[in-house]
Order: sequence, then C-alpha cells, then structure tokens
Amino acid sequence: MFLCGSFAETIEIMNTLAKMVALEPIKDNWIRFIHQLQDDICAALETCDGKSKFFEEKWEREGGGGGKTRVIKDGNVFEKGGVNTSVVYGKVTDKMRKAIPDMHGDNWFACGLSMVLHPSNPFVPTTHCNYRLFEIYDEDGNVIDRWFGGGTDLTPYYLFDEDARHFHQTYKDICDQYDSSFYPNMKKECDEYFSNHHRNNENRGIGGIFYDHMRPSEEKDSAFWMQFAKDCGYALMESYIPVVNKRKHLDYTPENKFWQEIRRGRYTEFNLVWDRGTIFGLKTNGRTESILMSLPPTVRFEYDYHPAQGSEEARLEDACLHPREWVATNE
Repeated sequence: MFLCGSFAETIEIMNTLAKMVALEPIKDNWIRFIHQLQDDICAALETCDGKSKFFEEKWEREGGGGGKTRVIKDGNVFEKGGVNTSVVYGKVTDKMRKAIPDMHGDNWFACGLSMVLHPSNPFVPTTHCNYRLFEIYDEDGNVIDRWFGGGTDLTPYYLFDEDARHFHQTYKDICDQYDSSFYPNMKKECDEYFSNHHRNNENRGIGGIFYDHMRPSEEKDSAFWMQFAKDCGYALMESYIPVVNKRKHLDYTPENKFWQEIRRGRYTEFNLVWDRGTIFGLKTNGRTESILMSLPPTVRFEYDYHPAQGSEEARLEDACLHPREWVATNE
C-alpha cells in the first residue's frame, strides 16, 4: 500500500487513516478494541496453559446482536475458563426500566468483554475481568447517554501476600497514570461490589479495581475512558499470568482441592445472587450458556463449614472477611 510515493506522502496517508479511526463512532472503535483484546488474551492464556486451546461458539441474540463465546477446559492449568465478547442492542422495555438503573430513552447498545478463569491447582487463583460500553439512544437514534465500566479482580484459594501485592500494584500503577484518586476509589468500589452481603459482607476474593457508570466529560472524554480500559484490559498479562506461572507446578492434596471447592461455592453464590452483569444478561435475553460460563466446574456446599483456626485456609477466609490495603496509596 505504501510502496509508491515519497515518505512524506506515506506519512500523510497514515495520518489520514488515523484521523478516520478517530472520527469513527465511539462504539465501532470500542467493538474493534474488544475483539482484539479477546484474541490477544486467548493467545496469552493458551501459551500459559501449554495444552488446551479455546474453542469458539458464535451466537445471535433474538432482538439484536450476538457474541463470541470462547471456552478453554481440561488443560494443564485451566480446569475451565471463558473469554467472551458480546455486541448487543435493542428496544428499552418497561421491564428493563424497572430492573436496571439509568434505563431510559428508546434504544440501547452494549458491548463488552467478560473473562473468568478457574484453574485446577488450588494454589493458582481464579481471576475475572470485564470491560464494557453502554449507550442509550432517543427515537431518532441520537446518543443521549453513554457510560463505561470495567475492572479486574483476584480470587485466591490460598493467600500468597506477594502475589496479592503484585496484582494490586499492577493496577495501581495504571490508575496513577490517569488520576491519583482512581486506585483507592476503584479498589474500595471493588471490595464493596464483590461481596456476598447475605454472608455478613464476606468478599468473593481479595479484590482489585472496579468502576461503573463513568460518563464522559470535558476533562475525561470517551477517548480517555477507552484508553484506560485498554491499559487495564491488557494488564492481565502482567498482573495475573506471572502469578499463574509461579504457582501452577505446586503439589496439592485432596484437602486443598476440598477447600478450593468450598470457596468456589462462595464464587457461585455471588454470581447468581449479586452480579449485575449476570442479571443484565438474563433480563435482556442474552445467551444463558455464555452468561453462566463464569461458574466453576465443581463446587462444594458444606453445612456451616469453618476452617481450622490458625490454618492457611482460615488466613484466606480472614482476608475475605476483612478487606485490606495491599499497596500504599497517595491518600
């Protein structure tokens, strides 16, 4: 394409293409980013696993849109995991207005990536991330509302403090590049959101960052929030995969697996009772198999189970009952 003409002409063509992308509707730019992120995350996870590959199912949503579900299972590392993307849209219904905050207007659009990984080894943590864009339109198709949301969090079964610090530091470093208030606020939001309130506010894991309903402003426009999501999305390769590679070869016992399945039960409870993404997907006629991909393959519900005092299992439970600061903040 650039073999003919001068270097200056080549630069001019490239600048023109960059401007065309910049002028492209935000949602089209976002869709391209989400699909590329899905490809890159899947490639990195397949390398990490060393055995299993993702298989893909494309699906269509009755009412508008569809998605690509990619699942990995029975690997060297990942017992079950999924990296899903969806691009869905439709009419705002009375049912949606009653069930979902901020639902107004005539039509809606949502696009996002959602990932959950459940390793086989209890010493390797589960992780989850989600990055999404939501738009609402009037009856003429004009955008009347837009917001961004996302985050990444960690759910260990055995607590390695250095892994927790590494995970949180990765996202703090990114947040600090954008706004020094982001990390403390988004960490707090994450701790509050990923909580089983019916279990005395016991957290699902040790948190990370979480943000939602971030509307563009003059200071922080749509391009700002898109770049922030890109940096956070790609940080998975730095925040999580090194932890997996460090722990995936550790030997474990049936007792370790038992505890992992107890904690997986807590994960299941949160996703089915409290998770807004799950509720939104089910209430907007999303694909049930893709929505419930986030659930672990095996879980255990033991009546009133408590780990032995002073055990590593009890130490993990305490970390979930009492969220802590893993890295120093500027506040």
